[in-house]
Amino acid sequence: MACDSWVPKLDAYLDGELSAAETSQLDAHLRGCSACAAQALARVQMKRALKTAGQRFAPSAEFKARMRAQLAPKPVASFWKLAWAFPAAALALLLVTVLLTGLSDRRSREQTLVSELTDLHVSTLASATPVDVVSTDRHTVKPWFQGKVPFTFNLPELQNTGFQLLGGRVTYLAQTPGAHLIYQIRKHEISVFIFPEKALPAGFSTSPSEQHLAFHVATFMEGGLRYYILGDTTPADLDSLADLLRSAASS
Repeated sequence: MACDSWVPKLDAYLDGELSAAETSQLDAHLRGCSACAAQALARVQMKRALKTAGQRFAPSAEFKARMRAQLAPKPVASFWKLAWAFPAAALALLLVTVLLTGLSDRRSREQTLVSELTDLHVSTLASATPVDVVSTDRHTVKPWFQGKVPFTFNLPELQNTGFQLLGGRVTYLAQTPGAHLIYQIRKHEISVFIFPEKALPAGFSTSPSEQHLAFHVATFMEGGLRYYILGDTTPADLDSLADLLRSAASS
C-alpha cells in the first residue's frame, strides 16, 4: 500500500526534515488519504500537548539570576582588576555579550513562532475541512471574517497572477485570533496568516523571505497587521503573493 511508504515519514514531514519533492508528494497524499491525514493531525496535537507540558514551569528572572550567582566562579577579583586596567576592552566585551544574548533570544522566539505557524499550516492541510469558508471570491471570504477577528483587511485581485484563493478560517496564535487564508499556485498550498501586530510576541524578522527547513516564510507589516506567508513553493512565489497582499492592504 502507498501508506506503508509514507507513514514512517510523517514525523520527518511535520518537523520539516523532508526534501521539497517529498514534502510536495506527501502533501498530495494527505489530501487524498483520510487515514494518513488523521495520523498527521494526531501527531501535531501530540507535539502541542508535549510543548504545553514542557512549559508548565517557566523559571522567573529572579530564579535565573540566583542560579547564575550560585554557579558563577568565586574568585572574581582578577576579572575586576583586568576590567579596571582595560575599561574599554571590558565595556566592548559587555556590549558584545548583551548583543549576542539579545540575538540568541530573538532567534529563539522566531524559531518558536515559525514552528507554531508550520504546525498550523500542516494540521490545516491534513484536516478533512481545511477551511471554514470555501470560496475563490475575495468578496465572499473577506466579509465572512467580520465579527470573528478584531480587525479588517483587504484581499488582492488574483486574475492573471497564477494564484487562486481556496478559502479561509479563524485561527489562533499566542491566544490571539487571526485570519488563516489558503492560496494555491501550481498545486502548492500556501498559508497566509494575519494577526494584529501589537498582540504578538516581539522578535520575528522582517526579511522578505527565509527558509525554515522544508518551508519558506515571508512576512511584512501593514496597517498595524502582521502578515505571514508560508509554504513549500519557491521564495519567489511567496514574495509575489506578499507583494499582492501588501498592495491590497495599503489600498
